[in-house]
Amino acid sequence: MFKGVFTALITPFKDGQVDDAALRHLIEFQIQNGISGLVPCGTTGESATLSHAEHRHVIEVCLQQVNGRVPVIAGTGSNSTAETIELTRFAQQAGANGALLITPYYNKPTQEGLVRHYQAVAEAVDIPLVLYNVPSRTGVDMLPDTVARLAQHPRIVGLKEATANMERASIILEKTNGQITLLSGDDATFLPFLAIGGAGVISVSTNIAPDQMVTLWRQFCKGDLTASRHTHTRLLEINRLLFCETNPIPVKAAAAMMGLCGPEIRLPLTPLAEVHREPLRQAMVRIGLAVS
Repeated sequence: MFKGVFTALITPFKDGQVDDAALRHLIEFQIQNGISGLVPCGTTGESATLSHAEHRHVIEVCLQQVNGRVPVIAGTGSNSTAETIELTRFAQQAGANGALLITPYYNKPTQEGLVRHYQAVAEAVDIPLVLYNVPSRTGVDMLPDTVARLAQHPRIVGLKEATANMERASIILEKTNGQITLLSGDDATFLPFLAIGGAGVISVSTNIAPDQMVTLWRQFCKGDLTASRHTHTRLLEINRLLFCETNPIPVKAAAAMMGLCGPEIRLPLTPLAEVHREPLRQAMVRIGLAVS
């Protein structure tokens, strides 16, 4: 259902509040550069430090600004099943095209717990759901057999797999047999992910270079592997540097360098260390991004 290049949107702040003007500007920048869809309030959007009111507000602003031009998959996951259902119902009522649901963090549920969590959400709403597996952050790994069980539910339509493991992705595709859309959660391995049967990416780097990731997608879809490999290689450095510190610290600094938003980030995350700023700036210049 959801295919192509989706942006995991940063959430711009100003003086401790969500900066609505900057958020709307970011959304226009994305749409003008051909992005397939937007994902507000995910990890990159600092969802962990948004209040419930802010979380709802960001989703509403995104939907208003997009105005149906591209799909919006709202991040509504939590380590509480009840809270996840509440946020996902809100996203549905607000008009989101789908919801992105991270595996419950900190609790460390069993595989059976993951199945029951996601099935409970799927039974409570009527919008498509995209599962999100990022064990490096959550402390729990959703295994391929679990994904295959969940793919049986008609409202569970996708998986953002952020392990960068091509063997894992291949096994998931084999076990789900076309019942679920597999989206990469790792920019640096986007092209290899497509090569083994992935259908797109939910990307961090598209916050600053949406046109180039979209170009890679279109080149691959046309069967131009030489061109797509060239674009992949061109983006390797920036994709690596955007994770030189915890996401979204580097990408938020990069967006600020481009004048897309301010550099403000919320504790416990801190501004990008000075030692990383110049290498990041130079890498951005090398791929043609305008920086100050």
